[in-house]
Amino acid sequence: MSAGTNPVRTFSEGPDRLGKHALAALVAADIPTGAYVNLGIGQPTLVADHLSPEQHVTLHTENGMLGMGPAAQGDEIDLDLINAGKIPVTELPGASYFHHADSFAMMRGGHLDICVLGAYQVAANGDLANWHTGHPDDIPAVGGAMDLALGAKETYVMMSLLTRDGESKLVERCTYPLTGVGCVTRVYTDVAVFLIRPEGVRVRETHGMTFEQLQAVVPVPLTRA
Repeated sequence: MSAGTNPVRTFSEGPDRLGKHALAALVAADIPTGAYVNLGIGQPTLVADHLSPEQHVTLHTENGMLGMGPAAQGDEIDLDLINAGKIPVTELPGASYFHHADSFAMMRGGHLDICVLGAYQVAANGDLANWHTGHPDDIPAVGGAMDLALGAKETYVMMSLLTRDGESKLVERCTYPLTGVGCVTRVYTDVAVFLIRPEGVRVRETHGMTFEQLQAVVPVPLTRA
């Protein structure tokens, strides 16, 4: 199946910036029916809480599970049942478990339709940097990100658009060590959704920013989708 079959939305100027749960719901709504999906550590794990049963999405976690459900709450919590970020999760009917090596074979073998990852930077050509800032004091944390970014048929990124210093994380060229080359197809941020295409970066929709305001802070030529 193709993981990019959703129709492109008409450009709109939303009234408010998206919080992390609203952003996760937006990503979840874009995942095609029947897709096999891996959700990266951090914000992407929230996507599991917003998938509908009608989508029939199968979630994969790299520590060895297919059929992961939403985050566990209250009496549902079983500390032996966690995702790759060590968050307690639920299992859906038909869930299965397997060795860590088999899980990575699924990732590397092209069996996942989509992975959703966080990022420090995404370049206009789809390069991804999400495992190390290059600063001497930072601890590298690549995990399975390289395997996922290049093994999945499509890579979606969830991130805030700006750093704490107000710099855009969507850049012309990544300055941090790369996780994958040319792998990102969509970027979901608190203020806009970007489509990474061979012809350039397109803005599908904005939230709390006009297109002109967005272009003023993003050092990449943008076009409306």
